[in-house]
Amino acid sequence: MLLITALLGFIAVDLTFLKVPLLPSTETSQLQWRATAYSDAAEGGSSSIEIIDDDYTYSLNMVLREDKESPFAMGEMEFVDAQGTPITVDLRQFKALSFMAKCMPENTLTFSLFTLDEDVLNFDDARSDRISTRYFHCNKEWQQFDIDITHLDTPEWWYKWYEQQLSDQEYSLSKVIKISFGSSIQSPKNVQSNINIRSLSFLGRDWFYIYLFGSLCGAGWIVLLVWLIRQHASHLMADIREKMQKDRPLIAYKQLSIESHKDKDKTTILRLMATEYANPEVNLDYIVHTSGINRNKINEILKDELGYTFSAYLNKLRLHEAARLLSENNDSNVSEIAYTVGYKNVPYFNKLFKNEYGCSPKLFKSTSDHFHPEV
Repeated sequence: MLLITALLGFIAVDLTFLKVPLLPSTETSQLQWRATAYSDAAEGGSSSIEIIDDDYTYSLNMVLREDKESPFAMGEMEFVDAQGTPITVDLRQFKALSFMAKCMPENTLTFSLFTLDEDVLNFDDARSDRISTRYFHCNKEWQQFDIDITHLDTPEWWYKWYEQQLSDQEYSLSKVIKISFGSSIQSPKNVQSNINIRSLSFLGRDWFYIYLFGSLCGAGWIVLLVWLIRQHASHLMADIREKMQKDRPLIAYKQLSIESHKDKDKTTILRLMATEYANPEVNLDYIVHTSGINRNKINEILKDELGYTFSAYLNKLRLHEAARLLSENNDSNVSEIAYTVGYKNVPYFNKLFKNEYGCSPKLFKSTSDHFHPEV
């Protein structure tokens, strides 16, 4: 069960903590994309951007020219299907985008995520795609970045152009068109900037598998625990039945055959104890007084014939009868049975019973309710 739990736990954790890589790019990648470049050159500017590599790394050479008021350039990763047709992808199960980046020269770049917004959707205007951004700073050394894609900022110009409320900061990851890495207003001008991205992956968590693992393992361990308890109870009752069967020849109660005993004193002692054991006043003095046999003779007979002292044999008689009553009387409680077989002190009875049968009277009673041993 431990091995099964460990194996299921490993699988659940692996399925819960999602990681879908975009780089390195392969034909079997879960998310397929194609590299495109976009700059202000499409709007009359002279900035340029070139994709150097889009396989193991995503490498860009970018030059921003100041002949335009707000120059820009970006390398885009547009999601496509197996035939290369642009599609939208559902990224709601993901929380972050993780990647390594380095830039030469030092640069402040913009990460952007483009989604379809039903309120402003315009197929003739690419800028109508809702853009959500985050800035990051990189230099010539590789650095690790983890961007929370659920809390990005939409630039003010987008709200102004499409007459949307600035307070409406919510966006949906259910229809993501593309992501991009590009310039910011703090990017260097009139020099070639080299940008390298690698180890690019979406990270997420799907708690369904952890909940399922917890439910299955919880149910499995409960079933195992119940089975173990029942097995333990079964073996316990088997041991007690065996012990009581072994004791039966010694403690036949009122069924003892007087004629089978040649020794009159032995017969008298056993008959008295078999009929009077339930009397709480029975003790060695009581038997001495009733039988007329001295105490030394009584102890000698019991020790030689049965192997018990007077007190030990009296307790065995009472405890054997108590076990029978516990197993056959579902409505009686432990205290009632203790008094019935001659014990005035219930805790003392509990202690003797546990020493004799290896479990408390209460546990014995609850167990015998299920197994009904033949005692």
